[in-house]
Amino acid sequence: MRLLLISNSTNTDGGYLDHVTDTIVTFLGDADHVLFLPFAMHDIAGYGKKTCARLNEMGIECRSAPDVADWARAVKDAGAIFVGGGNTFRLLNVLRDSKLLAAIHNRVENGLPYMGASAGANVACPTIRTTNDMPIVQPRSFKALNLVPFNINPHYIDRDPDFPHQGESRELRIQEFHEENSEPVIGLREGSFLTVEGSRMQLDGSTGARLFRRDKAPKEVAPGTYLDFLLGNDRQVPHSEDR
Repeated sequence: MRLLLISNSTNTDGGYLDHVTDTIVTFLGDADHVLFLPFAMHDIAGYGKKTCARLNEMGIECRSAPDVADWARAVKDAGAIFVGGGNTFRLLNVLRDSKLLAAIHNRVENGLPYMGASAGANVACPTIRTTNDMPIVQPRSFKALNLVPFNINPHYIDRDPDFPHQGESRELRIQEFHEENSEPVIGLREGSFLTVEGSRMQLDGSTGARLFRRDKAPKEVAPGTYLDFLLGNDRQVPHSEDR
């Protein structure tokens, strides 16, 4: 498989996709065209136009799902898929109602490049249980594309000891996840991303990440680190009842 899983679409010091432009061009540059799925946002037409215009600036042909009549056919014909950020619950709900989960999984398992940012990275995981979003809609299940055998927490933020916040930190939330679930979790700080090429997975970007595993202390992961061992589990096609 070929995956590019990005924590965030925009850094505070740049514009939309600026911090990953070179990586995207390398990753998607050979694709016939990219199908963009903007379903995590309310204004899917506007989000689609914005993203396709940005990819066009990179020399990448883009088609947005709202501009095609048959989404399943568009997935079948795509040269690559880009799933954008927004609300992960809304995104998964649309993918389920449109019966696209298995279609996307099967194409990516067979070599179709998949790029996901924020919510789009969340749905690449077995479930969306480590998203930061509010459940503004209720999908029939939290099970997602299951392209990787671990979960991601995009926009991961370290606790600031000088900030007088008494609520739960991201680290504590992930520890709570591991009280009930066994999948490893990668806390992707903004500015970081994962690239998967077959059996190899590398963390890249400028900020690093934290790796959380059940019953183990969190581990800091520096940019440039290979995390191939996290790809070791089998990835099953989403069951028909989960679509």
